[in-house]
Order: sequence, then C-alpha cells, then structure tokens
Amino acid sequence: ITKMHFQWDWLCLGVLIISSVTAEIENEENLDADVEGEDFDMQSQEAEVEKDKPSIEIVYQTPKPTGEVYFTETFDAGLSGWVLSKTKKEEMDDNIAKYDGRWEVEELKENTVPGDRGLVLKSVAKHHAISAMLTKPFVFDNQPLIVQYEVNFQKGIDCGGAYIKLLSSSDDLNLEYFFDKTPYTIMFGPDKCGEDYKLHFIFRHKNPKTGEYDEKHAERPDVDLKKFYLDKKTHLYTLVLKPDNTFEMLIDQTVVSKGSLLENMVPPVNPSKEIEDPSDKKPDDWDERPKIPDPNAVKPDDWDEDEPSKIEDPDAVKPEGWLDDEPQYVPDPNAKKPKDWDEEMDGEWEAPQIPNPKCETAPGCGQWLRPMKNNPKYKGKWRAPMIDNPNYQGIWSPRKIPNPDYFEDLHPFKMTTVSAIGLELWSMTSDIYFDNFIICSEKEVADHWAADGWGLKKLVASANEPGMFSQLVTAAEDHPWLWVLYILTLALPVGLGVLFCWPAKKTDEYDFKKTDVSKQIRKGELKQEREEFEDDEIEEKENEDTAEDERREMEETKRELMKDTKKMGREASLSEDEGEGGEDIDDDEVADEEENEVADASQEEGGMSNKSDSEDEKKEADEGTGDHPLKSVRKRRVRKD
Repeated sequence: ITKMHFQWDWLCLGVLIISSVTAEIENEENLDADVEGEDFDMQSQEAEVEKDKPSIEIVYQTPKPTGEVYFTETFDAGLSGWVLSKTKKEEMDDNIAKYDGRWEVEELKENTVPGDRGLVLKSVAKHHAISAMLTKPFVFDNQPLIVQYEVNFQKGIDCGGAYIKLLSSSDDLNLEYFFDKTPYTIMFGPDKCGEDYKLHFIFRHKNPKTGEYDEKHAERPDVDLKKFYLDKKTHLYTLVLKPDNTFEMLIDQTVVSKGSLLENMVPPVNPSKEIEDPSDKKPDDWDERPKIPDPNAVKPDDWDEDEPSKIEDPDAVKPEGWLDDEPQYVPDPNAKKPKDWDEEMDGEWEAPQIPNPKCETAPGCGQWLRPMKNNPKYKGKWRAPMIDNPNYQGIWSPRKIPNPDYFEDLHPFKMTTVSAIGLELWSMTSDIYFDNFIICSEKEVADHWAADGWGLKKLVASANEPGMFSQLVTAAEDHPWLWVLYILTLALPVGLGVLFCWPAKKTDEYDFKKTDVSKQIRKGELKQEREEFEDDEIEEKENEDTAEDERREMEETKRELMKDTKKMGREASLSEDEGEGGEDIDDDEVADEEENEVADASQEEGGMSNKSDSEDEKKEADEGTGDHPLKSVRKRRVRKD
C-alpha cells in the first residue's frame, strides 16, 4: 500500500509539472508574438478604442517585388489602373443585367494593419466587374506561371465567389466591356454556394483540330475547405503552373491540391482514341438474360393459387360483454346547432359524432367479426424456378470505332497568352476583401511578396486571437451544452486526484462463513485468536519434534528387547536340540526371520496408529462443528499429537 501511495504521489507531481510546462510554453508563444511586433499597446483606457486597434503596432510598408513580375497590385494607392465594366450581361433583364456592383478601397474591419488597404466588394445581389491590364503579357513558354492574391470573407459567405480571371490576349480586348463572356485563359479562386465549398482551377484549352475552346476543370481538392470561408481571416491563394504540365494549388502556402494537366482534368485534355459507334444497334435476338424460368418445371397438383393469404380464425370466440346493439359512434348530446345555420343553404343540421361512452367499459360495440389469421394453405401464384440461360450472350455494347475527333496535345501548358486580370463576380454577401495580387514566375518572389503583405496580417490576427479561456467561453455562449462538457472535464481529473492521492484508511474486517452459521468476528477477538493460534502452532511443532524422537527411541528399545527375547529362546531350544541330537540351524536364516518379524510388527503398529489417528480426527471434527473455526483447528491438531 505504501508503494502504491508513493507511485500516485509521483503521478500527481508529474501532472503539476506538465501543467507548469504548458503554461510556460503559452507564455513563450505570447512573448514570441510580442517580439515579432514592435510594441504591445497595453495603455488603452477605453474598451471600444482597444477593440478597434490591433494588439501590436505594425509599421506597414507597401510590398515591393524583389524580381521580375508581370503584375502586382496592393491597392494602397487606390484603383489607379483598374477599369470598371460599363456593359451588362446578355439574355437578362436590363434592371439586373448591369454590372453596377460597387467597389471600394478600404482597410480590414478586423485585425487591421494601419495603412494596408484592399479592394472590397460592397454590394449584395449585384453583378460586379473590374479589370486591369498586366504590366506585360505572360506567354506560356518555358517559364512557370505563379498567380497569388489574398481574400478575406469579412462577413462569412452565403453564396458567392472570390475568383479571378486571367483574360486572353486579343486585339479587340476592351476592359470597359469586360463581362461573363469575355474570353479568359485561366480562372482560379474560391467559390461557395450553399454547402458546396469549391476552389476553382479552370483553363480554356484550344482544340488543335477544330480551333474551338473547351473548359477543363481540375479535380476537387481532398481537403475540407469550409474553415477558409467562415473564419473571417485573410487567406493566401496561390496557383503554380509549370512547363512540365503539372500544377499546384495552395492556401496559406500549404498545398491543398496538385496534379497533371494531362491526367487530372475533367474532361480530359486529350480525347480517347476510340469511341462507340453511334450507328451500331443491338440485334433483336440478343439475349442479355443471365437467368430464365425453367421450361421443364411443372406446377405441383396440390398447388392452389386461389387460396387467400388471410382467413377467419375459426377458433376465435366473441368476448363476453360485447355490445352488438350499440354503435361505435353516437351523436354528441351536448352539441348545439349554430345560430347562423341555414337549413336551406347548409342542409339539415346533424350533431357531430363522438365515441360511444358505453363502449369504453365493454370489450367492443357493433357487429362482432372474427379476426383474420394467416392461411396455412396459401402458396401464392406459382412460378417456375430460375435456371442459367444457355443462350446468355452478355450485356450488349456498341462496337468501337476510331475517334474522328481524336488528337493528342502533349503540352497543354502552352495556353493562350494572358494580357489582363479581372474580377467578374456576383455575391449575396458584401465586404469581400481582395489584396496584394502578384503574377510572376519565381516562387521566391511570390513568397517574399506574401511575407510583406499577408505575413503581417497573419501576425496581427495571431496577436489579437483571444486566449484559450475566452475561446471556450465564446463557444459556450453559442452552444450552452458545452458548459456541461466543461464541468465534466474539470471534475474528472479533480475527482481522480482526490480518489488516488488522498490517504486511505485501513480496515481489518474478516468475514468467516460456515455451512450453517455466518457471523462477523470482532477485531479484538480475531487478534487474540490469531495469537493463540500462532502459539499453538509453535507448541505443536515442538511437540511433533519431541514425539518423533521419543517414537524412535521406543522403536530402538522395542527392537533390542525382541532381539534379546528371541535370542534367549533360540539358545534354550539349541541346548535342547543338542541334547536330543537335533539338526543345526543356520544363523543367517535366524537373522532374516528376525528382520521380517520386526518389519511386520512396525507395519502393524503404523497401521493401527494411522487408523486411530483418522478416527480421532473425524471424531474431533464432528465434535468441533459448533466451535470457532480457529479453535476447532487447534483442538484437532493438539488432540492428534
């Protein structure tokens, strides 16, 4: 027990140490956040002002590219270079077809970085379109394409998109007429409606045989995207296209989807070499049935298809007290005809029906009908058993023919040149924030750009993140049932600690059971009986040793006496034989006879002793049935000795 308490003391000490280390780690993490920022603002006196200001002060500088880029935009200088669309969607009413959605350049509403502004979609249920020309066109040759920008759904998102389009280069491209039908090369970004959370990557592929463009969609990512739409944080979306026809999609610099333009697009870039012949038709005698009814089967003679599935139970008996003459429903005696009842218009008034009160105490009312039961003779309609179809030819399919539209494009990366970027969106949620667009070919340039923009937003958001306790309280306010979980979580370790760490009291209680009597022994009596029993065992052991020595001495003395007696008898008989001229007796035979006689005497004595002992034990056990168990054992052993 002492060892067990020692182990539990070490366990409690270990729990305290782990708790202390965890608290220290949290403090270090908070200190790290403090070091990365320049100064914590701990001197604010008004709660509202404190809420609006970031918890750390950031010195923001507009990001600048560190290498060759095709386009960058921070919106810190406003909408310079951006063009609002003045057209409208086709095949729609004029009042909803216009691209009259409003755009603004603002700072974030939460986790604000002073001086850092972005493009914000402000209108609800309106079409928005805005675009800008690239610094220089991107030609898909031997350089990767990297597209990166930030999105923050500041109010969450019900239904709407935040994707961008890289517009195809053409001589007639006019950004004032940018709309949904404007040709684009790539569409990339988040989109959500209902519970369908998407991350689009679509590119328009040119058919080398027909010259027509088809949209190719990347397979859906295998990760859960829901949190990126609902956490109201700024997230970084990146698309990487490489000349080896591979692609990667990243969120917050973590890969969420990757694949090949040749293998992971829907529909595939290259069509199949063979297609089904549209003119091929299934023959009339083609048998696709794997099983058919056995034509040799015959319906049994005793098969009666006319037997009903249910019949009246002939053994049923009408219950006693059944009221045959009483209807189940009777007119309500308390009902009265409405005053405005017009018999000419409404007909003769009748009181509404209510259950017959006389039937409540009776087994039933009205005509009694025998209950129905399953018909044991019912077999239903007979059908022949099914057998394998000997004429089965399998499932028919049209024959394959060469695909007349087949082509093989081994380099789908070589897409149409991109010369502009645009956002053409419709949303049921406002305040969608965009910032820090960049199009380049070097991953290091994009990463450095992200560190100067998105990295600061992430730092501020982490510093403003509420503590663990605040998060738990906020979650419980939204879901009150969490309070029960919190209480159980706290009570469980406390209860276990009290149970295992609190010193336990020793209780020495023994319950001896007998076949006919069961009683509890007091602690003092048990101790006294135990001491007496131990003393008796010591005396018993000493008596056993003494008795064993005495028995051996008696056996030695007895052997010597018997030897002397027989020797004297033999000497007397020898003297007589010698006087009478008798025969000589061999001394060896005499010695053998002596040893046999002594052994026989010892066996007889041992047998008598064992028999006597067993009889004494049985007698003592019978006499001691009513005594205390320890006393009966002691008496039996002492008497046996």
